[in-house]
Amino acid sequence: MEHDIELQRQAEATRKRDKLVSSVRRHRWFALFVLLPSMLATLYYGFIAADIYVSESRFVIKAPDRKQSSGSALQGLLQSTGLGSGAEQANEITGYLRSRDALSDLSKLMDVRGAFASPEADFLSRFPLPYQSGSFEDLYEYYGTMVTTEPDPETGLTVLRVSAYTADEAQALNTGLLDQSEELVNRLNLRVNSQAIEEAMARVEDAQERVRDARIQLGAYRNASEILDPQQQGIGVLEVSNALITQEAALRAQLAEIRQNAPNHPSIPALRDRIAGISQQVVEQTGRAVGTPDGIAAKITEYENLLVEQEFAEQALAAANAALEQARVEAKQQQYYLERVVEPNQPDDAIKPARLRSILAVLLGSLCLYLVGWMLAVGIREHASED
Repeated sequence: MEHDIELQRQAEATRKRDKLVSSVRRHRWFALFVLLPSMLATLYYGFIAADIYVSESRFVIKAPDRKQSSGSALQGLLQSTGLGSGAEQANEITGYLRSRDALSDLSKLMDVRGAFASPEADFLSRFPLPYQSGSFEDLYEYYGTMVTTEPDPETGLTVLRVSAYTADEAQALNTGLLDQSEELVNRLNLRVNSQAIEEAMARVEDAQERVRDARIQLGAYRNASEILDPQQQGIGVLEVSNALITQEAALRAQLAEIRQNAPNHPSIPALRDRIAGISQQVVEQTGRAVGTPDGIAAKITEYENLLVEQEFAEQALAAANAALEQARVEAKQQQYYLERVVEPNQPDDAIKPARLRSILAVLLGSLCLYLVGWMLAVGIREHASED
């Protein structure tokens, strides 16, 4: 009797084991693609994953609130050197913070590699990652996952977030990046100011050369035409001519009076000769001023053209000197600066990783993958049975 009962127990145990094995075989793919990843995610995010602290800061690129004159030496240069507006400057700083240069500059100030390889990190998230060799390129790739910058469309500020495995290191890295960004803005200001002064000095040299050329050409024309100031000389010639005409008129009046009173007076021939000589002098003096190819009037046009060129050159030189002085004044002033609206904070709680959300994401992702595979398998079996 006891032997029969033992046999029944063994048979019952065998049936349960066979049923369990059958159930496992039937759901082995579900266990492999859904249960196993979910269990691993629960194990990692629940017990292994290290806390990650995030330090956040906000800044804006601003220009001094001052009006620039229309002839400002920097007005055109600001556009050509990337300093057209605060928004453009913010984009430049954002690009810098995401670059290898920012990582290299920050590494000179602090141990970035050591911060990312902190013993506080778990073995799966600590730098270098299991598939990395620890090179600078690997560090830069890791840096891109720990440092993010994005504009805030509501406030117009740029948000910088830095993640690390301790609160102090997160704040220190964020502060270091802001310091490097401020130095970059200062370097850009210095570059713009230097270019402005160089261009202003080049314009002064060109204007000086133009003045020299204008003066040389004017002097050469004076020597060639044997004339110093045609306007003044023309006035002098006309004054002499007018004086001779007046003298001639007086002599003619005297001659007329003598003829009337004493037609045979012996001084009449002498007066006629004097009047003829003066008339000839009047003609010669008038010809020196106008009416001949060599007259002063014929020379004054070219002279005035050269004189106007000299005046324009001197005005251009004065404007270039003023622009140079303005550039030097503006070089002493900061064109753009980085204003920290929100200083890097020291986080008092780790906000990464989002443990529950990460576990649920793995679960849902695995479940979706399993369902897709199951539907494909069902479709393949149905087509195979039809064939």
